[in-house]
Amino acid sequence: MAGACPTLASEDIAASAEFRHLSSIAGIAVDLRYAGANNFVGRDLYSPFDCAWLHVEAAAALETAVAWLAGQAPGHTLLVLDALRPQRVQQQLWDALDGTGLQMYLADPARGSIHSYGMALDVTILDPQGRELDMGTGFDDMTDLSHPALEAGFLAAGRLSERQLGHRRLLRGAMVGAGYAGIKTEWWHFDCGDRERVRATFRRVL
Repeated sequence: MAGACPTLASEDIAASAEFRHLSSIAGIAVDLRYAGANNFVGRDLYSPFDCAWLHVEAAAALETAVAWLAGQAPGHTLLVLDALRPQRVQQQLWDALDGTGLQMYLADPARGSIHSYGMALDVTILDPQGRELDMGTGFDDMTDLSHPALEAGFLAAGRLSERQLGHRRLLRGAMVGAGYAGIKTEWWHFDCGDRERVRATFRRVL
């Protein structure tokens, strides 16, 4: 398959040794937002497929993040909002934002989202009572206030509080320390490892 992107059908994920189910990872909570109506499209994009999967490398790194958070903030839990996102769903999200000026918040399906390789996570933190920590915006909030790159300015302007920024730093501490990398535009999104290596050597889930 020289020159072609190696792929894997969503139907074949469960039989692949390359992936681990989120249920096999202790110490996390899971609320996949695209598996229900609580997302910006307003409908379930994942059924009939189970998308609660990560590549084995990303799953191992998530376990490291869980251990770090347990040591730094006992009683707090990582909440996974999105993990594996098949290519067909990435295309649906891309199409939903066509003409809105908001496609900057998504990877072009033609290139491939790191989510589609099972090597990216959308994640937040629950407090000991099971409530999401206040990060200043919700998940998939497509405004500048979600941008980690702009946090210092928003803090100075009083649009983000020290408490909210502290929560974001706690999340980044867990994820970056485990080998994930954040992005400039979404506080909740983290890629595992080098994106170019993933796109060049991993199988994309269709």
